Amino acid sequence: MKIGKFEEIIAWQKALDFFVLIYATFKELRDISFREQIQRAAVSVMNNIAEGFERQTDREFKQFLFIAKGSCAEVRSMLYLAEALNYIGSNETEYLIVTSNEIGRILSGLIKSLNVQ
Repeated sequence: MKIGKFEEIIAWQKALDFFVLIYATFKELRDISFREQIQRAAVSVMNNIAEGFERQTDREFKQFLFIAKGSCAEVRSMLYLAEALNYIGSNETEYLIVTSNEIGRILSGLIKSLNVQ
């Protein structure tokens, strides 16, 4: 199946939902720099998928997908920190990390599907 627009990409759809979860989880956090950093990292996942897709070459798309995967890892790292700082509980941390890992796996599959070195 040929993807016509980035909005059709499952990883982008899940990254959008993930960003909404991250935003809602931390929107009241008083540590503004932490809140803004985790929100920027989460939005970076979906934005890099979109930007890479619009570049119109598989090589550039793949590069942006790797950047999106890196942003997923940044969010996960910050989630562990959020739990350590008692900004969120372990159940929230676990759920958000599982969600981030799922997006990362989808991105890995998409990267592998591109026939580019």
